[in-house]
Amino acid sequence: MFHVSCFVIGISDIKSGKYIVLNGEPYKVLSINQSAIGRGGSVLRTRLQNLATGAILDKTFQGAEKVEEADIEKTHAQYLYKENEGFSFMDSKSYEQFSIAKEMIGDMSDYMVEGTEVTIINFNGNPITVELPVKVKLKVIDAPPGVKGDTASGGDKLVTVETGAKITTPLFVDKGDTIIVNTEKGEYVSRA
Repeated sequence: MFHVSCFVIGISDIKSGKYIVLNGEPYKVLSINQSAIGRGGSVLRTRLQNLATGAILDKTFQGAEKVEEADIEKTHAQYLYKENEGFSFMDSKSYEQFSIAKEMIGDMSDYMVEGTEVTIINFNGNPITVELPVKVKLKVIDAPPGVKGDTASGGDKLVTVETGAKITTPLFVDKGDTIIVNTEKGEYVSRA
């Protein structure tokens, strides 16, 4: 699927946040756990995210194993609109418009509103996915009524935001409010 132009690194160079290639596809290293085994060998357990599909993979690397570092370039763009087959963006420098397929964006679309500034992850020169800001502002379009006497610490309810995503919030959040959501955890942070 992808043409790979990378260089090889040892397992000691694999760190959280690094991009590597497995079976010709790019992965982001989400977490690592290194442990030593007898006679000086080591094992590196990793949790990886496939940048093309969003799938999570647990992979263990042994002592002298080598892996290819991915040719990743980050650029900035603005999210324009949703299309039938994906999402349209405009490069912040060249103003060129391009699309990324729905499957490659995945659940991140729950936090993208038109005009959102995003980081585009390019693999071998092709845009393959986005990184969102950690916190985004989303307008609440539907919320069940709070019960009289509710306090800020008195429970939770499920509200719908402008992207169609459902977010668990405190009971005092109402329709029309703008809330701040953590995009990495999909969690309510505060009212904006």
